[in-house]
Amino acid sequence: MEFKISTEREAQFINITGLVQRAVSESGIQDGIAVVFVPHTTAGVTINENADPDVVHDMLLGLDRVFPKSPAYRHAEGNSHAHLKASAMGSSVTVIVEAGQLKLGTWQGIYFCEFDGPRQRRVYVHGLGSGC
Repeated sequence: MEFKISTEREAQFINITGLVQRAVSESGIQDGIAVVFVPHTTAGVTINENADPDVVHDMLLGLDRVFPKSPAYRHAEGNSHAHLKASAMGSSVTVIVEAGQLKLGTWQGIYFCEFDGPRQRRVYVHGLGSGC
């Protein structure tokens, strides 16, 4: 299943847990896995805490410190910092599906990670497993 996401700023984490659960529910998979894939080189996906919004703030702050904008980068588009952040986050996550539900920890959520926005983005969810 494909989802379209509109991002609003250069660096942003968007909780997509509900979208992924919807894709799993509509697929009919009861037990198996769900793969979430982001087909972009300046965006990624991760699983992390979804209870305290300060965690997202701190993650973005930390990524900016590790991968700052720099005139020393050679990439002509000027977004090498976004490519580095996307590579650090990764382009996919895999989640166990059990009884039709994502098997996430109590505080976990799935986040689309924008590093070069605002943009129109896509996220793909594919499930493997047994049906109803």
